[in-house]
Amino acid sequence: MVYLGFADEAAGDIEGQIKATKALGWNQIEARNVDGVNLHNLPDKEFDRVAAALEAAGVGVYCFGSAIANWGKAIDQPFDSSLEEALRAVPRMRRLGTRFIRVMSFAVLKDREPDDQMEAERFKRLNRLQEIFSDAGLIMVHENCMNYGGMGWTYTLRLLENVRGLKLTFDTGNPVVAEDRSKPKPWPRQDAWEFYDHVKEHVAHVHIKDGYYDEAAKKEVFTYPGEGKGQVKKILTDLITRGYTGGLSIEPHLSSVFHHLPENTPARAESMMETYVEYGRRVMAMVDGIKRGA
Repeated sequence: MVYLGFADEAAGDIEGQIKATKALGWNQIEARNVDGVNLHNLPDKEFDRVAAALEAAGVGVYCFGSAIANWGKAIDQPFDSSLEEALRAVPRMRRLGTRFIRVMSFAVLKDREPDDQMEAERFKRLNRLQEIFSDAGLIMVHENCMNYGGMGWTYTLRLLENVRGLKLTFDTGNPVVAEDRSKPKPWPRQDAWEFYDHVKEHVAHVHIKDGYYDEAAKKEVFTYPGEGKGQVKKILTDLITRGYTGGLSIEPHLSSVFHHLPENTPARAESMMETYVEYGRRVMAMVDGIKRGA
């Protein structure tokens, strides 16, 4: 496995992201935001500075966490922004030597039923994105997040059936906080293992996140790996048993650990860094334990 993570959860600036990666003994990151701006939206000069810093540190970008077709993009609105982001991403991925780019399948239309989600238009747009990346020799992976394909495993399978060559990135923590719209109302929360088990043959990249949905408080709660309902150990055990050698990317989402600290202060920055590094160490320890049979 290749260990990496969304280093913008450790620090906003690229220097801090590199520091966190090195603290874990890793040499890869999943690039997403630098100083709050996605890598494909950075001005050219700033992107060049980020690329130079990564190269100087010997840190590669294994996967590009893009905003393409994500939960902030509506399927009933023009395709322009996601298309432009994809076209900007290609040369930047080539510069960084990145093979994988994470995308989604546009936001769920809240005023429509699950089977009335403009599927044909979604498939058409994702096929166009797939064409852009595959023509460039790059691998597009779809994430089971708050989007059409994340409504349940059956919707991810529909994407796979209708978008030629599509691969997946599986996030262990997203199912436990998402409604399973493949089931009758009232929609229950998804089961992480059930989702994974139905799509695992198509998974090319994995995110580790864990947590649960607090029904009483009506909110998401994220935890360290193995402390929530993401069935992280069970999924990792299956991946290891099946000989998975791809990326294992951490996405802690543990802002609750340091939310009480004032923003833009040394104390908050230090807490973010410590939390991220601790999360990474726990994932590595879990993997080691599984391999030892513990």
